[in-house]
Amino acid sequence: MHTKNIMVVILLLCFAFAKAQEEQISPTESKFKEPKTKYWVNTYGNMRISKRLFWVAQTHFRFEETKDTPFVGQLGQIYNRHAIGYIYNKKANFALGGVLRLNFNTSEDGSGPNMIPEYRIWHQYQFAVPLWTSMAYHRLRVEHRWTKGFDEGDEFIFRNRWRYMFRLKIPLNSPKLQSKTLYIAPESELILQSGKSVVGSPLEDLRLNATIGYIINPRLTVAAGFMYSFGQTLEDGGLYNQNYTARMHIYFSPDLRKRKNKLPEIHFRD
Repeated sequence: MHTKNIMVVILLLCFAFAKAQEEQISPTESKFKEPKTKYWVNTYGNMRISKRLFWVAQTHFRFEETKDTPFVGQLGQIYNRHAIGYIYNKKANFALGGVLRLNFNTSEDGSGPNMIPEYRIWHQYQFAVPLWTSMAYHRLRVEHRWTKGFDEGDEFIFRNRWRYMFRLKIPLNSPKLQSKTLYIAPESELILQSGKSVVGSPLEDLRLNATIGYIINPRLTVAAGFMYSFGQTLEDGGLYNQNYTARMHIYFSPDLRKRKNKLPEIHFRD
């Protein structure tokens, strides 16, 4: 039932974007930029603070190429994402919070300020579905953001992001996802954008990612993967960015409750 509702929402979003753009003059042809290489180091914390509530704490360091150094040539962004999450049941949770993203000037000419902050409010809805020995995850995330360019005279603009991600986690050396399990996780995410400044460029990003991870214990997981992504530039809907991104992840989930309130692990499995 969750999957059917999610597909209906996605179709309605796509229809709305098509209607909004139908009267715009389309570019005569599409052009893809040369791919840019990037390297992301991401930490994901889900800290249990009560029976139903948890604290989302994420920090991302995102590097990108320079002329002489691929992948890790310079620091592009630092993310600081926080939220309060609500556990509806073992298969669904929701979150609401804010983001402070620091954007660093990576232009080759070096003009403009060195760093500009970006502000976001975000909320997401995540659903987990058992699939044989694997788990499938659907995630809907909506972001309301204020961004600013590096050119002199640029002002903050407001846009919305509409994100849908589908991910599988498939155990390789165990009958299920548990401690000491190696797994693979194919993943795709569609990111659309809307706002007054979005003219003919609703497709911000399509991300295709493959990850291999290791569950050390129920509180700690490490993973690494590679992602290809492409999307329209804001200024020109016919011009597309491309990225090759190496990613490393650390997932941690401490339980901050008093010991007497902690639930045995088996209650989360069956």
